[in-house]
Amino acid sequence: MKKHVSATTALLVALVALAVLPSGAQTPPAKPAGSPQMLPKVFLDWPGADIGFFRAEFTHTPAPGDKPEDVRKGLAGLLKLGLMRYVAKTPTAKFVSVNFQDLVKPTAVVDKWHFWVFNLSANSFLMGETQYKQGMYYGSFSASRVTPELKVQTSVYGNLSKSWFDFGDDIYESSSHGYGFSGLIVKSLSDHWSAGAFLSVQSSTYANLKVSVTVAPAVEFNLFPYSESTKRQFRVLYRIGYAGSRYNEETVYFKTAESLLQESLSFAYEVKRPWGTVSLNLIGSHYFHDFSLNRLELGGEVSFRIWRGLSFEVMGSYAKIRDQISLPRGGASYEEVLLRQKQLATGYQYSFAVGLNFTFGSTRSNVVNPRFGNGGRSISINM
Repeated sequence: MKKHVSATTALLVALVALAVLPSGAQTPPAKPAGSPQMLPKVFLDWPGADIGFFRAEFTHTPAPGDKPEDVRKGLAGLLKLGLMRYVAKTPTAKFVSVNFQDLVKPTAVVDKWHFWVFNLSANSFLMGETQYKQGMYYGSFSASRVTPELKVQTSVYGNLSKSWFDFGDDIYESSSHGYGFSGLIVKSLSDHWSAGAFLSVQSSTYANLKVSVTVAPAVEFNLFPYSESTKRQFRVLYRIGYAGSRYNEETVYFKTAESLLQESLSFAYEVKRPWGTVSLNLIGSHYFHDFSLNRLELGGEVSFRIWRGLSFEVMGSYAKIRDQISLPRGGASYEEVLLRQKQLATGYQYSFAVGLNFTFGSTRSNVVNPRFGNGGRSISINM
């Protein structure tokens, strides 16, 4: 019985192949324009065929209560899929297309991480001499969950810097630190529009901030459909928010605490290729109570893929600064200036960095959601 079944299967495959493939070793000549195309035809005439055998061989299991017509349609669909490899070798292949009638969502998979992605980075810099020692430490952790409908990103970071000088009769020690949290939530409205909000909390001895809290709702428009974000995107983001701050020292504007409204408009252009990503960003912002307190910043980044979640990054930025409202009124001492312990008044700022970035966590979801960009600090291991 087993040999009979195998022979029957082989015969069926042979009949199907002969019915589809053109006879001879050469492809039939193309018909003149306007003439009907040669379509492959397959006929199965097998009275008394064992329908249970075909169900098993073609892995088709009808649902309980399916009508005979439904069973025949299911088997016909599987036969069509099996014949596609042969149709592809005929002149009519260019007229054939394959469509999903019921698209599977990117999140419709079993994922032990529940689609959360985590990023951890840490770096340090140590140096010393007989009369001088310095140590700088930085660490961060981020967690994000991205689906086509909703995007959530959070990160925490901290940095610490310590210096020690021996002047013989005197020893000078100093330290500075900064800690913070940033969060982002974005709701997809359409293939061009998004809405969401930013949240940040930070403390910095360098920026004269005892604590600062910023809450900013925002809306974004993408010139290209978000569905094309794996190739290109040009996003315009507008945000307006509340910023409440308490300062370590009285500011140059005679403030120890204040609450202000500010707005910003940013433009982001990004192109992605198999080897990596190139992006450019332009952002302008100001405070409502004084429009002369503003800032304009241009930044760019090139990221090269190395291996799986590992990439090499080159980043740079330039900013025109007119909004330093937290500068301490008492200024900075000579030592604090040399050691960069306090922020100084400036009209511009530039930066350049290279680094490694490693991402791990959920790899089961094929979700791509660029809305609002990264929405927070860059998480990387800098060199």
